[in-house]
Amino acid sequence: MNHFFQSLAQSFNNNLIAGDAYLIVLKGLWVTILISAAGLLFGTIVGGVLCFFRMSKIGFIKKTAQIFIAVLRGSPVLLLLMILYYVAFANSRIDAVFIAIIAFALNSGSHIAEIMRSSLEAVDKKQFEAARMLGFSKSKAFIAITIPQAGKIAKPVYQSAIVNLIQWTSVVGYVTITDLTRTVNNIGARTGDPFFALFFGVLIYLGLSYSVYGLFSIGGRRSKVR
Repeated sequence: MNHFFQSLAQSFNNNLIAGDAYLIVLKGLWVTILISAAGLLFGTIVGGVLCFFRMSKIGFIKKTAQIFIAVLRGSPVLLLLMILYYVAFANSRIDAVFIAIIAFALNSGSHIAEIMRSSLEAVDKKQFEAARMLGFSKSKAFIAITIPQAGKIAKPVYQSAIVNLIQWTSVVGYVTITDLTRTVNNIGARTGDPFFALFFGVLIYLGLSYSVYGLFSIGGRRSKVR
């Protein structure tokens, strides 16, 4: 048992302490958080726009949005990222991190659009009609009646979409971005102790994922209190 703890302490020192390796890990973690947060922010905006077009009563607009969403949802995010980096922006000076944000915004936006659409359609339309009869305008009835209920329906799926987004950012190393995954992989290769470095990386991703669950849980409790 003592030998196990000694080996663990030695691995911890070699992978995280020696040469201030923990600072490198923190830099990689920051890149992962940046891509995830920005990808989610812009992805939600993209999702809202696509949802609006997807629910349009104009056939051409609705069909175009439907095809666009289907293509993005059906395409692996890694291939989309590589197409943007090595083809679409190959001759540009745009930073790779920004390209990754675009890729994840498009990918997550297509999924979020469907989350929004299905949630809005799941709300009982009779409540909206009742609000209209009480004198609410369409916009006020939508904001006061439809959105709050759709938000509750969408919440667990949206939460899972965020966690999936964080996990999928681990592929950005394919376009030369030194994120958390690439950082711990490089450290493991340097120290010759890949298990510890990669396992430590898994723990960080788990921490990020459960932080998302925790934030949603806190938000849910506050709304109940109100």
